[in-house]
Amino acid sequence: MLPDKAPDEDVFCGSADLKRDAHVASFEKYKELYMKSIETPDEFWGDIAKDFFWKTKHSGQFLDYNFDVTKGEIFVKCMEGATTNICYNLLDRNVHDRKLGDRVAFFWEGNDPGDDLTVTYRELLQRVCQFANVLKSQGVKKGDRVSIYMPMVLELVVAMLACVRIGAVHSIVFAGFSAESLCERILDSECSLLVTADGFYRGDKLINLKLLADEALQKCRDKGLLINRCIVLKHLSKEPEEILGSQSPPTKRSCPDLQVPWNPDVDLCWHALLRGASDECEPEWCESEDPLFILYTSGSTGKPKGVLHTVSGYMLYTATTFKLVFDHQPDDVYWCTADIGWITGHSYITYGPLANGATSVLFEGLPTFPNESRMWEIVDKYRVTKLYTAPTAIRLLMKFGSEPVKKYKRESLKILGTVGEPINPEAWQWYYNVVGDKRCPIVDTFWQTETGGHVLTPLPAATPLKPGSATFPFFGVVPAILNESGEELEGPSEGYLVFKQPWPGVMRTVYGNHPRFETIYFKKFPGYYVTGDGCRRDKDGYYWITGRIDDMLNVSGHLLSTAEVESALVEHKAVAEAAVVGRPHPVKGESLYCFVSLTNGVTFTCTLEAELKKQVREKIGAIATPDYIQNAPGLPKTRSGKIMRRVLRKIACDEHDLGDISTLADSSVVQQLFQNRCSTAV
Repeated sequence: MLPDKAPDEDVFCGSADLKRDAHVASFEKYKELYMKSIETPDEFWGDIAKDFFWKTKHSGQFLDYNFDVTKGEIFVKCMEGATTNICYNLLDRNVHDRKLGDRVAFFWEGNDPGDDLTVTYRELLQRVCQFANVLKSQGVKKGDRVSIYMPMVLELVVAMLACVRIGAVHSIVFAGFSAESLCERILDSECSLLVTADGFYRGDKLINLKLLADEALQKCRDKGLLINRCIVLKHLSKEPEEILGSQSPPTKRSCPDLQVPWNPDVDLCWHALLRGASDECEPEWCESEDPLFILYTSGSTGKPKGVLHTVSGYMLYTATTFKLVFDHQPDDVYWCTADIGWITGHSYITYGPLANGATSVLFEGLPTFPNESRMWEIVDKYRVTKLYTAPTAIRLLMKFGSEPVKKYKRESLKILGTVGEPINPEAWQWYYNVVGDKRCPIVDTFWQTETGGHVLTPLPAATPLKPGSATFPFFGVVPAILNESGEELEGPSEGYLVFKQPWPGVMRTVYGNHPRFETIYFKKFPGYYVTGDGCRRDKDGYYWITGRIDDMLNVSGHLLSTAEVESALVEHKAVAEAAVVGRPHPVKGESLYCFVSLTNGVTFTCTLEAELKKQVREKIGAIATPDYIQNAPGLPKTRSGKIMRRVLRKIACDEHDLGDISTLADSSVVQQLFQNRCSTAV
């Protein structure tokens, strides 16, 4: 399963200080702990659980499960019988038991330089309790779903922790998603209340979030779901008397163009509700397998699926992966550049760091605004020690060369991390050599919304590094590589990446649709959790993620469903049929290349192309905007009518070696598609 000894250290593994002080300081120690986590998981995770507060202890085995659909319903249960509250463990435990009340929980850095604030653990606890009382006053109770659609502000963390304090289930929707996407997620999770903000700046672009929220709520009403309460944070339009002391400074930029619609029958002002709300709120004690949150991720059928995580297992797993993968130390300042609207922000901005009493940077802006040195300016400003970002951001910053990086010292950095997609070796080397000055190990983490936390990852000081490899499994995780027949492959091999048993943080179901959960993740290979990713294992036992096997695209580290984009395109009256594939992009990883067959009598024009891009933006969000749209009078199909997407991928990349196309019903369409190709020069 693991190599007998560590491979030769061709690439940096850890400084002397890191080796001495690390939680897992050698490959031998990693292997010892890994085998313990597999052979005696109750003992391994039970020792970790002792660091947390439990209102009642668990009874029976630590982890119970069935991964085989042929043997009955799929399930995972962790610490049955135990009760706790995750907010209590993140805040009260740190303030009262660990005496960390005065420690900074977050340095908030706004979109504009100079717009910043600091909040301690004690202050965060008080604000969370206040908003928890506000939610209770609005009738929110244990088990209710609350939709949160907010920018990267401290109040987003407050809102999500207030939900879990009272046992409500949060469903956070990325603020870059469209009104249609927000509506779809509210409807699916049957939310009773929406929390949003007036607007925010993304670089120089002003986003009127309230306008989008109102549009989404109207769409919900049109479809039969009445949401009659919407709490609105005045982030850009707040008045001086609405400022919460020194902890919520006025925005540095005036917003004369921001028109905030207000419906007094539905809308409630965040600031007004907080006035008079008590800063004490007894936590709701929850069962281990009670729902914690729902987070939607793209599905290959086009309909997003609500990934459901539960309380105890997720808490233990995110806390442990954060502590060991980033080798967290008490004096660290940690910065994850992700948005909380994605799973990375849930696990490694909010839950994992706070469970460890960490100090984090919470960033609202862009890495290139107002200039391409912004990230390194922030690193020096807060003396960041651990930096976790996406290969997309690294490739973007690489384009500007090393000068913007070297304007700043970055001497505080100790560990660099990557997340969201496999990192190409060139970007890895630039990150290591330029950003880290050849002294900071890189933890290139592989995981998914569904896994809850890291499943394949290096451990700093313990694992020799190979640029682009996710290296070895985390504790409790047992990977395997299968061929098309479902047979496990040994030694160096390539195939489907699967996992043979659960870990505490794995998802429990697709909200409201357990049969879909079983079909997507367990039906193809009974007895295994199927990731949907291809993987290669080399002669040293290192794992290399080769990309999605299903019809999904990884754009800027975010999964998009080809079916979802196709569905948005064909809703336009001019489009009869659409097919979407990915092509490599030097910054985003993959770009969207769309083929559209038009209805009779319609001519493909620049105006139509712009309309189609606008339609996709409005239906899904800006992140799904097609890079290329090609007129396709015909699509390559088999005689049974199936579109041959591998042929379309070749056309998108202008690769003429198509392999066997004997099953095509009409091979003449291929030449026509090559002739009509979009110019893809970057």
